[in-house]
Amino acid sequence: MKLFVVFFFALSLVRLEAGDASSNRPTLVLENSSARLVMDLAGGSLGEFRFLEREVNPLNWATPKPGATNIQGFGHFLCLDRWGPPSTAEGAKGMPYHGEAAHVVWSVVRGPTASDPVVEAEASARLPKAGLSVRRRLRFSRQAAACAVVEEITNENPLGRIYNAVQHPTVGPPFLDATTIVDCNGRRGFAQGGALPSPEEPSFFWPQALNRDGESVNLRRLASDPNPNVVSYVIEESHGWVTAASPQQGLLIGYVWKSTDYPWVSLWRDVRDGKPAARGLEFGTTGLHQPFAILVEKGRIWERPLFEHLDAGQTIAKSYLMFLCRIPENFNGVDSMEVTPTRLRLQERGRGRDRDLSVEIAGLLPK
Repeated sequence: MKLFVVFFFALSLVRLEAGDASSNRPTLVLENSSARLVMDLAGGSLGEFRFLEREVNPLNWATPKPGATNIQGFGHFLCLDRWGPPSTAEGAKGMPYHGEAAHVVWSVVRGPTASDPVVEAEASARLPKAGLSVRRRLRFSRQAAACAVVEEITNENPLGRIYNAVQHPTVGPPFLDATTIVDCNGRRGFAQGGALPSPEEPSFFWPQALNRDGESVNLRRLASDPNPNVVSYVIEESHGWVTAASPQQGLLIGYVWKSTDYPWVSLWRDVRDGKPAARGLEFGTTGLHQPFAILVEKGRIWERPLFEHLDAGQTIAKSYLMFLCRIPENFNGVDSMEVTPTRLRLQERGRGRDRDLSVEIAGLLPK
């Protein structure tokens, strides 16, 4: 029987525990009085984020089966050093789809330590083919279902290089069904798959998109047809945000980030056996799902970058906030979001401020 170490925080107590021997997966666990967040070290995925009194985990997508030891991305994983496919030559050299970050083992740099008002932990990974390293700092609230994530990406190559970093949260059943509502503050968008030199045409505006037949589709809900499959929108406000709400489950999961860190939000949709199977709530440094040669040829779309550059030895930090919120059964979705240093305020579609849909985030955001 194998045992692995789980770092675990509960209330004011920090301790090490032996993990569930049946899973054989090392994890970093943060838990407070209301919620639980689990990071899988075999790929770095944030694969569980839920309220303690509920078993429903919105990030229940592609979760490894009990006993599985393979390294893979699931739930919410990081795409680094790219978003999408490698070139044919890169693939032949072993570069995986979406880069290496979800295909390497992460190490715990610092186990959970408690201070008012947060619990902090750190993990890191090296990407040998890309020549990058990433250090992730988790700042989990002591009380609220909210966590700020800061990732420092370092170019360890002797020369500068271009790269992309895209967060890949994906929600799945039972949280996801035909009634689940996805909202974001993306503005102008396009469907992936268009031909160069203008893959961004035809364009449209959130929440509308055009499918392969040129028909207009509202992306807020997904029933039985995932066409269009992947759609990307630019962020025009200081902060980007995306939410998925399940009125039947009484639960909403959301993400907020600075648009200077991640200027694009991309929505991926999948259907299996005629039912919603996955909805990707992705946000990152690029909005074009192609190898680097095509990104360089295209350059920019609507004055937004399609890649970033890291000089030799340079480190860049990017951050986002993830949160859960309880919602009523007749919830209509999110119309807008106000970000303050202490609180997120969600404005429901079609309603005034008669419902207090807010999340306490005091002390979480990086200074």
